[in-house]
Amino acid sequence: MNTPMSPGLRRAVRTVALLNLGYFGIEFAVARTIGSVSLFADSVDFLEDTSVNLLILVGLGWAARSQAKLGMALAGILLVPGIATLWMAWSKFSVPTAPDPVPLTLAGLGALAVNLTCAFMLSRFRHHSGSLTRAAFMSARTERVNDFETAGSGV
Repeated sequence: MNTPMSPGLRRAVRTVALLNLGYFGIEFAVARTIGSVSLFADSVDFLEDTSVNLLILVGLGWAARSQAKLGMALAGILLVPGIATLWMAWSKFSVPTAPDPVPLTLAGLGALAVNLTCAFMLSRFRHHSGSLTRAAFMSARTERVNDFETAGSGV
């Protein structure tokens, strides 16, 4: 049996995916410019969130068994930010300089704004049936904590 899918939910998940993709580009560029490992990690996390939301968008109308398989694929995607961050941290050891705090803080605050917007958009659907819908909401909600940490980090 397919999960009922509202047009509002589909539109919200699509918008969240696009916002995450757009801010990935911004954070990645700033991270490369100032040499920030934490900002690089957060930019990769935005890319991961884009992937998760696109997969959720695709899987919203699928049967429960197919959604369970998609959930396993999503779990694998969660490894990507960790691996990319380890690579960036390893390369940072060769040039251990602190990044410029102003662009770092501004990028972190921008990330916070994007994630608050996404969490707000998805909050209307947090009680919608289906684990994929809850996953989209939980992903956006937990990002707020990460952004506070990134904005205050000097790495």
